[in-house]
Order: sequence, then structure tokens, then C-alpha cells
Amino acid sequence: MFTRKIGIDLGTANTIVYVPGSDFVINEPTIVALSRPDNTVLAVGREAKEMVGRTPDDIVAYRPLKDGVIADYYITRAMLTYFITKAVGPFNIFKPEVVISVPAGITPTERRAVMNAVREAGAKEAYIVKEPLLAALGAGIPINSHSGNMIINIGGGTSEVAVVSLGGIVSWASLRVAGNRFDQAIIDLIRKKYALSIGEQTAEQAKIEIGAALPSKEKLEFQLRGRDLISGLPKDIVINSNEIAEALNPHLMDIVASVQGVFNTTPPELVADIMDKGVILSGGGAQLRHIDEFFKRTLGVSSFVADEPLFCVAKGTGLILSHLDVYKRTLMSKR
Repeated sequence: MFTRKIGIDLGTANTIVYVPGSDFVINEPTIVALSRPDNTVLAVGREAKEMVGRTPDDIVAYRPLKDGVIADYYITRAMLTYFITKAVGPFNIFKPEVVISVPAGITPTERRAVMNAVREAGAKEAYIVKEPLLAALGAGIPINSHSGNMIINIGGGTSEVAVVSLGGIVSWASLRVAGNRFDQAIIDLIRKKYALSIGEQTAEQAKIEIGAALPSKEKLEFQLRGRDLISGLPKDIVINSNEIAEALNPHLMDIVASVQGVFNTTPPELVADIMDKGVILSGGGAQLRHIDEFFKRTLGVSSFVADEPLFCVAKGTGLILSHLDVYKRTLMSKR
């Protein structure tokens, strides 16, 4: 019997769906637009994101995941139904087996919610795998080696730090400081420094275009448009990458403190391995300019950004799907 297999990187900011043999078929924002009176789904993903900050009173754009876990079950299920149907096609007879990512710090209740949502969305079976393991696999780290490796996965809702050895997580920390907090820091900076109100999408665009983890002599510039808080009228300003680096610094230092905490609970032999090999950075937040240099300076350990950091978790689901029978016994719990 033919059964499709699908990997889902269920992120707070973006959801990436992977089907073996056809690479990343879907990479869309984790947003759902609802019609308020009857709670019907109007749009999902990219189309819904375009509505953020632009909707009338009877349409609401929701982010159904908060800090990496389900905040609204009904909306998450509707969104997963949309993504699974889009990946396998509406006329697929066989329900797919789904490998889905969850944060390392997920509770049993949150885990059950993900499992049930995936099954109700049309999956034959759901396999839950912790994000740091998937990110490590996708970054090319040999997770079954007896040697220790550290991965820092900076997503939209959470940043996760994990030391991986012998196919499991030895020590880890999950921090609710990541891409969304970076966007809010930029909004707060512009409001405080320029008395200008900007939206989430504008802040995210500025972060992508000129975001940096460290100030540099060669400053990049970006033009922002928002509402002047004094006159109430539209206004344009130009900000530079050093200002963004300054705004993001407190949040990045929180991640550094989390990494130091993981080092404190890691066996010395594995710490020595990490000193030799360096730290691997993955997730959308790893695309910030100079972030590898930032971690190298603050931790005193070499740091490297994985190839295509945004897709590391999704690539990891792909590797598991390719060897599902092997990994069923080790990485995943099936309930």
C-alpha cells in the first residue's frame, strides 16, 4: 500500500512542509485569517500574513502558535489541514505519515495537543521529534556519534540550545526569546528614538534587510515608513544596521546566558568536544549578519552558521522520513 510521508517544521513564525523527493513544497508564515462572526477560515499562510495590520473589524489575523507551542487548537488544526492537503493534494486516497517538530521544553499536555491536531488534520500517524535534534540532523551533525555537538536553534518564538550525543539530547535550554522578540525590539527602538509607530511587518523587513548582531563600520541603511506619534501623520525615516544591533543586543545576551547555563550542566568531556568543533547556529535568527562572530566573542568558542539555517529543522524531518523505521525506535515516541 502506498502511503505518503510528510515532514513539518511547525514554527511560531513560519511553517515549512517537506515531502521526500520534492524538497520544500511549502514555506509559509504560521498565520491564519478568520472571519469574526462565524469563525470561518478566510486565508492561511502568505495570504493571511498580507492581511496583518490591514484588516477590518470583522477579520482577525491570528498566530495560532505562541513561543513554539499551540496557543489556539482549533486554528492550528485548520492550518495543518490546509498545509497537509496542499502537500499531498485534495484527492490523495492514503493518509500520510507525518514527522513534526516540537520545542525541547514541550509539556506532555502540549505534546498531546500537537499529536491530536496533526491526526485530526488528516495524518495517518504523527511522530513528534524535538527541534534541536532535527536542527542538528539538518545541519549535518552526526547525532549518533559518541562525540558531543552543540546546536543553537533561533526560531521565531523560541531559541533552543542543546548538546547532542549518541542520538539524544544530553543537556538543553529553551528560551522564549527569538525572532518575534527581535521584531518587537525594533518597534520599541523606533518608537522611543524617533517617536514613530511602525507595524510588525515593517520591523521584520528591516531586520531581514539590515539586521545585525554586531555594529560595524560599514553601516547598512533602510528607509522606514510609519505614523508620527506627535503629529499623527505619515512619516519616513532612515535607520542603520548599528541601531538595530544595539536594539537586539539585550535579547542576544539572554541567549548567551542560556548557552552558558547549558555548558554548566554538560559533562566536561562533551564540553571539550564542543571547544574543538565549535557551536552550530540554525533557524531563521541565525541569518542575522555577524551572529557567528557575536557568539564567538561572547562565548569564546568558534561558531558557525549552518547551510540554509532556516531549513535545518525541515531537512532533519526529511532525513528521518528517509529512514523512518530506524528512527521510530530511537528518536520518536508514537502514541
